[in-house]
Amino acid sequence: METGKLYLIPTPIGNLEDMTLRAIRILKEVDLVLAEDTRTTGGLLKHFEISKPLKSFHIHNEHKIVEYWAQQICEGQNIALCSDAGTPAISDPGFLLVRECIKQGIAVECLPGATAFVPALVNSGLPNDRFIFEGFLPHKKGRQTKVMALAEEERTIVLYESPHRLVKSLQQLAEFMGEDRNASVSRELTKLHEENARGTLKELITHFSAKEKVKGEIVIVIEGKKK
Repeated sequence: METGKLYLIPTPIGNLEDMTLRAIRILKEVDLVLAEDTRTTGGLLKHFEISKPLKSFHIHNEHKIVEYWAQQICEGQNIALCSDAGTPAISDPGFLLVRECIKQGIAVECLPGATAFVPALVNSGLPNDRFIFEGFLPHKKGRQTKVMALAEEERTIVLYESPHRLVKSLQQLAEFMGEDRNASVSRELTKLHEENARGTLKELITHFSAKEKVKGEIVIVIEGKKK
């Protein structure tokens, strides 16, 4: 019996025009789609007139079901994995399933496509020949230790943050890295109200503190420590 394949399908982070032709084709060809949120992915499939069975696969259940889905692929099913937005496994579910498939000798194919940190990094105007991607900082335990370590990092630093924690995070970064450290904050990437704010950490704190409400997923890019 021929085994199937796992496809990781990047999905748009805001603009549906960023969906690739190849991603659409593969979603039409697979037997089943695993989705971080079946409502979100269901809407995407409907937009592109794709009808496929959808099953839930998210951070709260992935560790319990990776072996089951790997077994389904072993038995011949071709399965696609989609997160809500961007590339699966980048600060989203996916790593555990990829690891299990590789462990079992199952073919894994990740399509290139949308991910938030790449346009944010390029847009920042900060050096991007060498950078470190940290995803989301720890919420509580270990957060200060992590920021202190990043303060010594010489490469450009890329972080994800939620809008309601943005100002607090910028203040904490400024505390350990200095208010004059250059940075960039990107939000609502690829959407109508995309914003790329650049300046020192102090200037960015002032800018976003003046806003009544900050919306959209956030990417913070910070210059590395100067030698």
